[in-house]
This record gives sequence, C-alpha cells and structure tokens, in this order.
Amino acid sequence: MSQSVVNAPEKNPRPASAETSANGRAVRTPEIETQTKKGGPIRRFVSLALGSIGPTLVLIGFAAVFYYGHHNDWRIPKFAALTGSVETVADDWCEEHAVPESICVECDPTLMPKGPDYGWCEVHGVHNCVLDHPDVAQMKETPSILPSDLERAARALAVAPRKENNSACKIYQTRIQFASIESVKQAGVDVELIERAPIIEAITGSGEIVYDPTKQASLASRVPGSVWLVTKGVGDLVTKGEVLAVVDAAQVGDLKTNLLRALAEENLQRQNVSRLNQARSAIAGSRILDAEAALSKAQADVLSSEQSLRNLGFPIDTESLRGLSERQVLDNLRLLGIPDEIRAQLNSKTITSNLIPIVSPIEGFVTQRHVAPGEVVDPTRILFEVANTSQMWLTLNVPLENMDQLAVGQPIRFQADGSRYEVEGKLDWISTAADSQTRMVQVRAMLPNVDGKLRSETFGTGQIILREEPDAIVIPNGSSHWEGCCQVVFVRDKHYFDSPDSFKVFHVRSVRLGATNGEFTEVISGVLPGEVIAAAGSDVLRAQLLKNNLGAGCDCVAE
Repeated sequence: MSQSVVNAPEKNPRPASAETSANGRAVRTPEIETQTKKGGPIRRFVSLALGSIGPTLVLIGFAAVFYYGHHNDWRIPKFAALTGSVETVADDWCEEHAVPESICVECDPTLMPKGPDYGWCEVHGVHNCVLDHPDVAQMKETPSILPSDLERAARALAVAPRKENNSACKIYQTRIQFASIESVKQAGVDVELIERAPIIEAITGSGEIVYDPTKQASLASRVPGSVWLVTKGVGDLVTKGEVLAVVDAAQVGDLKTNLLRALAEENLQRQNVSRLNQARSAIAGSRILDAEAALSKAQADVLSSEQSLRNLGFPIDTESLRGLSERQVLDNLRLLGIPDEIRAQLNSKTITSNLIPIVSPIEGFVTQRHVAPGEVVDPTRILFEVANTSQMWLTLNVPLENMDQLAVGQPIRFQADGSRYEVEGKLDWISTAADSQTRMVQVRAMLPNVDGKLRSETFGTGQIILREEPDAIVIPNGSSHWEGCCQVVFVRDKHYFDSPDSFKVFHVRSVRLGATNGEFTEVISGVLPGEVIAAAGSDVLRAQLLKNNLGAGCDCVAE
C-alpha cells in the first residue's frame, strides 16, 4: 500500500541563499557577506559608545567629588544634610584665620577698615614709619615725635650697619585676630608696654691691664762694682731722684781723680797765661800762644772728666769747684750724689770715693728687687723695677670687621675678672696690623688708677663705647621676629578693650632694631612708647602669620 508523504514547514527555515555543509552547519554565501559589510560601521560605533559609558560615569563622579571638596574645604557633610531630613546650618568659622567667619576682619575688611598705608620709609628702613607718620601708632591719641628721637635714630643708623628690611615686603599689611580675650590667654600670649630705657652700644673684646711702659723704669748699675748698701724693697714708694742702693765701683773713683787732676792743671795753666800776659812786652809771642794752648787743653780735660761723671748720673758742677783748694774739691767729690740721710750712716774714716748711687728716675713703687748687699753687679743686670701705677695701659683684642667703627678718643670701660667695679679710659691707639691667626686687632687705652686698685697682668672684658643713649625706645628680647625679609613685631590694636565685642586684633609692624643690652633691644624705628606689643608667647602669632601666608608665598627676596 502506498503511503503519501506531506512535507511540514521547517521551524527555522534557512535563507535561500545559504548552503549547508556536510556536518549540518550553515555556510555564508556571498550574499550574506555583502549584507554584513554594509552594516559594519554602525555596529562598531554603537558597540564603542556602549563600552565607554562606564568609564565616563566614573570620571564624572570623580569630578563631582573634587568640585564639592574644593568648595566645602573637603569636609564630609553630615548625614542629615545629605538626606535632607534636617535643614542645613551654616558653619560660622574661618579655618584660615581661626576666628568666626562673621567677625573675621581679614576676610571682610569692611568690619575693621585698615588705616592709611604710607608704604616704605627710605630714611629709617621700615614700612608705615611711625617717626614720620605718628598717626600709624596704635594709641588713642596721636603722639608727638620728639626731635631727640629723630636724632637718636640717625645716630644709630650712622654708627653701625643694621639688618635691613625689604621694601617690597607686604607682610606689614597683615593682621592677626583672636576670637576673644580668653583665647588670647589660652594661647599663652603676654603683652608688654613699650617704654624708654638707657642703651649702650659697644664693641666688646677681651683685654689685659699692664703697667704703662712710659711710667716704668728698670734700674741697673752703670758701672761694674759691688753693692755697698740697699735702702728700698718691693712695695716701697719712691720719689723721683731717691736713692734705692749704693754701689762701690772703682771706675767712679778714677773719674773723680781725673777731674781733680784736670781742675788742678786748668788752674795752673790759667795762672801761667795770666803771668805771661802781664809780661807780654818782654817775652816772645809764641810762649803766650803755647800757654794759651795748654790752658785750652786743660779746660778740655776738665770738661771730659765732668761729662764722664754726668754720664754716670752724678750732679757735678765744676764752676762751684773752681777756686777751691784740692782738699776742698776732694771733699766735695768724695760723696757726690749721696743724700744727707745716707751720709749720716757712713763712717767718714772708712768711706771711699768710689760710691755711685742707684737713683729712681720716676716716682712710683718698687715692683721688683733683684739685689742684696755685697753682690757683684754690672750694667747688664737689672737691680730694681719701679712703676708709676697712677695710670695703667689696657690692651684689647677687637674683631677686624669692627675697625671701621673705631676712632681714637672713644671711651672704654673695663671690668677685670672677678671684680665688681668698672674703670673708664680713652682709646688712644689702634694697631695697623691684624693678628695672622686670630684676625684680631689690638687697641690700647689709658686707664686712671688713682686709688691703686688695678693690677698689672689682669685679664678681663672691655667695651669700646660707640654710642650711649639715655632715653632709647626698647622692647623685650624675643618679641620681634624675622620673617625671611622683614623684622616684625605684633602691636595690639588701640580699640582692643573698648568693649567685649571689640575686635581682638594685633597689627604686624616692621621694625628696625639697634643695640641689645641685657633683656632689652633698642628699636630705631617702628614703634613708639605707649604702644603695646606681644612679648612672651608671640611665637603663637608668628605661627598664625606663617599659616595665613602659607601657599601665598612672598614675592620679595631677603636683602
């Protein structure tokens, strides 16, 4: 029986143009390839667009986070603010200046307008110079500038180089504000009233006191001999011309004998010339000439003997000896130069004519004695040292870089080690050479020592006074700060205590500093007496100043 077959339609009919391979898979025909090539660019664009959506959304998210952080100081918002369930409360705090935003005078200058800005002062080297513009001073009433303050500032700038502020610096326009008086106290900031005090500017150096060489004498016997008598010891006060010792020297006796002979010969020749002159008409002229020549020679011998004795220090006067007998001349010469008080101690029967006194040429004290009776001495041996201590020498060693500030006549004050007293003198010599190793220059001063308290070879510290100001403007040490290009202090605002709501502000003021004495430093220009500045704890204000300027930079360069 034959059976009919009905062909049912296929569920997934293949395109007419497709062919089937032996394993049943479809094989692309040329028609299909042509259709795929026509729709390829569109599909690729769509595929690329869909694939970049994810990274783009991530970048947008990061941009949103950075935008929010930049405009909200990178503070995480509260959950309530994010959900919107609670109304957002404004944050009234200025992080930059550490005060409530509503009272921050730096963020809103209209709350407390700044005063006039006079800029740079070429004369005194500060900004808003109070010496030229006293209205800048933070005082209830504008102070008067005394001519003495201007003169003092001129002296201070002329006597020594000062650390300079930079004219391009703008830090003086800054103000440091506190939220309240309590916050100032909690920060540990203390204030001081600017006052006047004496200031001395000086160059300090180590020094030594020595005897004045022009008032010091070293005594020795002028001829060899033996010590016959010693009358003075160490510490004894001697006057000029006083005898310290007596030496027995044979050479002295010979010189006295020569003088005695010369005087006798001179007297004989003078008588001979006188007799020949009386008989001039009866004798030859040559005899008179010979006699006069012999007289001249005798007179020369007298002069030579006299000079030899003078060279030994004897106070000889030959005119008083002429006309005396030989015995009288011998008596005068035997104890020549020996004072009466010593003559009284001598035995006239045993005394010789060889004695020579050792006489002090100056008034002073015997500082050293190196002789005893009976010792043999000669001109090379020092017997006594005598010094006049009414005036001493001070030698100081001063740094070479201070030489331009020194001048002869400047006052010097010296305090010996271990002493409570100061002595004053005058600078009278500056060395023309510096020490090759220490690079120090030696200077000298005269120190009066009327009371005799100064001692030779005493070490200590001396000050060469450059300038002495009895009424200088001073601030406590440590209350000023160097900010890289300017020296500044923090001046309290004059309305600080007007009311509880007054702004608690400190103004940054550039200053020029002078000498430092003890706990105080001189201010040449920048503040006036009566103003109040931050002293102890002012580092807190400096830290806030640095924070305020952090990142802003300073367009000036330290000079």
